[in-house]
Amino acid sequence: MNPSTKWPSPGIATAQPQAIRTHATLDERMVNYGMLAASRPLDISLDRRQVLKSLGYRSDSEPSPRIASLVDEYIENARQLLEPRHAYAITNVEWVHDSVAIVGGSTIFQSRVIARLLERCSMVAVFLVTIGNRLEETACRLAEDGLILQSYVLDAIGSEAVEEVAQYVEDMTRETARADGLVIGKRVSPGYCDWDISQQNEIFKMLDATSLGVQLTDQCLMVPQKSISGIIGIGPPEGKVDEYNPCKTCTRQNCLGRR
Repeated sequence: MNPSTKWPSPGIATAQPQAIRTHATLDERMVNYGMLAASRPLDISLDRRQVLKSLGYRSDSEPSPRIASLVDEYIENARQLLEPRHAYAITNVEWVHDSVAIVGGSTIFQSRVIARLLERCSMVAVFLVTIGNRLEETACRLAEDGLILQSYVLDAIGSEAVEEVAQYVEDMTRETARADGLVIGKRVSPGYCDWDISQQNEIFKMLDATSLGVQLTDQCLMVPQKSISGIIGIGPPEGKVDEYNPCKTCTRQNCLGRR
């Protein structure tokens, strides 16, 4: 069976990224700061090697010709299933003490690792990205039809795609910060280190997630699953936020996300 017969019509247009202004109370400089890079076109470049890594292949190994052909075909066809969107806002870091940080006047982040990050920062970018639900729905249909391998490959491509959207937000935040002589830290998401996943609620309060089609379950998991939320610290070079690695202070053992 040719896997490509399962794809929706190529006529489906890929949605353009959306930037959401979420803080009407920010002063004009901060509003402009948060919006400067938001209108740039989004071009997702799917990394074949990263897709293979998600499938369990080491950097020095190559899949069989059949698997390689399937991966290449699905990478090409998956683009019509992507609806990349993002929301982000840049706001002030107001107060940090021990394991608590207050940003944007009223948002409270509770995490020792996040507090150590934000004490080096004057501002923080809060973001949410997604590729929509079409890819997930197609992967589910493939699995229901017994095409487990095809579903698995498509899921891996979706993981790489949403990571690329998050990288886009990180890159434009870095460029915007650089224009003001500032630097940025590593992206961090709820559930990472000691930052409880329930803090997704704080991020969703700051951003218009509904317009992106992203919702939280009672367990604070995102739907669609191919979505990423988090923060990026911004500060002066002397604060060395760009050198801060939360993994060095995290006590979690055997973490797959360790950097």
